[in-house]
Amino acid sequence: MTAETTLRIEVQGMNCAACAGRAERALGALPGLHDVSVNFASGQARMVVQGTQASDVAEALKAVNYPAREATVTLSVSSMSCASCINRVEAALKALPAVIEARANLATETAQVRFLPGGTDALDLARRLSEAGYPARVKDEEGEDQAARRAAEVDEARRKVWIAGLLTLPVFALEMGSHVIPGLNGLIAGTIGMGTSWLVQFVLTTAVLIWPGRKFYRLGVPALLKGAPDMNSLVALGASAAWAYSTVALFASGLLPEGTRAVYFEAAAVIVTLILTGRWLEARAKGRTGAAIQRLIGLQPRTARVERNGEIRELAVEEVAVGDLLHLRPGEQVAIDGEVTEGNSYIDESMITGEPAPEAKGPGDTVVGGTINGDGALSFRATAVGRDTVLARIVAMVEEAQGAKLPVQALADRVVRVFVPIVIAVALVSVAVWLMVGPAPALPHALIAGVSVLIIACPCAMGLATPTSIMVGTGRAAEIGVLFRKGEALQRLDEARVVAFDKTGTLTQGKPAVTQITVSDNWDEATVLRIAAAAQGKSEHPIARAMEDAATRQELALPKVQSFNAIAGHGIEAEVDGYKLLIGAARLMTREGIEIGRFESAAQDLADKGQTAIHVAIDGEYAAILGIADAAKPSSRAVIEALHARGLRTAMITGDSCAAAQAIADELGIDHVEAEVLPEGKVDALRGLQNRFGATAFVGDGINDAPALAQADIGIAVGTGTDVAIESADVVLMSGDLAGVVNALDLSHRTLRNIRQNLFWAFAYNTALIPVAAGLLYPVTGLMLSPMLAAGAMALSSVFVLSNALRLRGLRPVMEGHA
Repeated sequence: MTAETTLRIEVQGMNCAACAGRAERALGALPGLHDVSVNFASGQARMVVQGTQASDVAEALKAVNYPAREATVTLSVSSMSCASCINRVEAALKALPAVIEARANLATETAQVRFLPGGTDALDLARRLSEAGYPARVKDEEGEDQAARRAAEVDEARRKVWIAGLLTLPVFALEMGSHVIPGLNGLIAGTIGMGTSWLVQFVLTTAVLIWPGRKFYRLGVPALLKGAPDMNSLVALGASAAWAYSTVALFASGLLPEGTRAVYFEAAAVIVTLILTGRWLEARAKGRTGAAIQRLIGLQPRTARVERNGEIRELAVEEVAVGDLLHLRPGEQVAIDGEVTEGNSYIDESMITGEPAPEAKGPGDTVVGGTINGDGALSFRATAVGRDTVLARIVAMVEEAQGAKLPVQALADRVVRVFVPIVIAVALVSVAVWLMVGPAPALPHALIAGVSVLIIACPCAMGLATPTSIMVGTGRAAEIGVLFRKGEALQRLDEARVVAFDKTGTLTQGKPAVTQITVSDNWDEATVLRIAAAAQGKSEHPIARAMEDAATRQELALPKVQSFNAIAGHGIEAEVDGYKLLIGAARLMTREGIEIGRFESAAQDLADKGQTAIHVAIDGEYAAILGIADAAKPSSRAVIEALHARGLRTAMITGDSCAAAQAIADELGIDHVEAEVLPEGKVDALRGLQNRFGATAFVGDGINDAPALAQADIGIAVGTGTDVAIESADVVLMSGDLAGVVNALDLSHRTLRNIRQNLFWAFAYNTALIPVAAGLLYPVTGLMLSPMLAAGAMALSSVFVLSNALRLRGLRPVMEGHA
């Protein structure tokens, strides 16, 4: 059975949400495709593919007039020696879901590939072919990235606006100039004559429609003929109606009733010019919505210093392979993910984790491509390249989230699906009503009402309302270290009523620490800790590391150990600096006949707090009792308080003892505790919280908590830089700091609020202005909405929605991380 894979491609020709809906339905009808989502704002389609060919996808989109963007690349291929090699090369390329066509040429040692960008790229094709045993490199790459295409779209839109504006200005001045300059009409009539004026307007307006405005006809007319009108159809109908009426009035005025001879060329020209202006502003704003992705992509350097055969060479980052040894100078960017083999330095990982403090790096530590080295020099071994790097996975996650459709968008989609046909029907009804009951001359009034309805009702704002906010919100979240792996998590997180936490490694440090030391009268704390930590240096137990860490924090010099012996189930015995030590549980003291005495109560207090009591005897005398516990992270209490301030309940689910769990819960102020829960029991504990309180978010380390993360309404994985549980969570926090939970909730809330504002504006705008455009206020005010004003209002509606979404770029973390 063919494996499923997620495919993202770029779709062209979409101008409104109705276009996206039609493209989505066309893809959804293909066998082997499911979970199809087409995003109007990003111009991308996402689908899960099983067995469907890329050529079928391209044909399905082409059939509905929204072709997929295609690209062609030529690869230089080595090791091809016969016809069977050609077949294998072509088969390896065609096996990729985004490849439409692949042709290999043995004579030129090349392969030409036609593919759908977004689903793959030239470098990935070369890498896949190399993995198949035929080393390949890009020979003639298209080289155009999304940012460059966006810039080209903006330039093209601006050029059309200038052309349309220069052609429209004389038309507008000839017809409407008298409203600004008294007597202009008389001057025109007395010089060139009104007939010549109308003829000039006809020529210039026709040029506007067939030159900068031709796209409305090229896309809108076929859509209308197929019975699936879109925004282009509305503009084409509206502008054509004004132009056709005016042309008849100019060249065949006898066909019109007496008193109705007038021209509206300026309306047709201005409509097209204003809508093109709106498209230009839209293109500029839409380019900025994807700025976060472009910034992330731009983090990776172009070259790397690689050591091969004992020689250090500067290579393109695409040529770096797993296992290569790379050298990093002070102040340079890390080129690729890897593991440090030599050197010590500090790395600024803020662009990945959102945490401002640089991280110390030494042999054995991981480094991430795109981060910035400090003052030290490092050598590191490449561990991931291409799409497997942390940065590439982050970009993929953000793109996945940005292409998602939220439940809140469902209503807008249903409305948009029937909106354009309804608008055309309303426009026709408006024309009919004005012709039947309108004041004389009725025909011009009917024309104005019909054209205004067609123009003002274009559903651009509705289609942009949700996806633009998602794009900006998730992009900004990624920049501060919060990755919404699934776009739907934006809405589900805003609906959460409970936030449940795993304890160990999530709320706590994840390793034991010395919390208190109580010594007998004959000893001082520093001496006991110094020799006990030295003795524990020979032990592998986590508690031993806790004692060593405590001594290190106090900057104690540890003496040498003369002898050491582990006593299974009890503790250790050792000789350090001339002292004979026993360190371990109470049963070790009992076995050796050492009286604990007054320290019994201290041991009981530690037990009540859920801490482990470690007893120390020196030279046969009881010396001290140490409390060992997994301490809470510095940010944990502040995070719990911030969640309570937002009206959320908090819970903790842990396998620890009730006493240990309750001690942490009391320290942090957690509302509800589920303790002594086996790993498989966490899912049942979560179900209980969901049934009792409602939507529940679960925060875990994302590795051993995968079932719980999947069961929760929203799974939040707390990463530690590169250790990110991509597959199990809906939201990933790139740093290990819980402040990211509060920031994720805040981003979710603000993004959803922004979406609701956009949807309200889009719906309210259309609901309110369609009746006005139809002439509902004429009996009261004697005024009708000009088609030119309708075009301007329609363009401004989309610009308002985009501008409102772009405000999310300024979001700041509401809670800073704790070191």
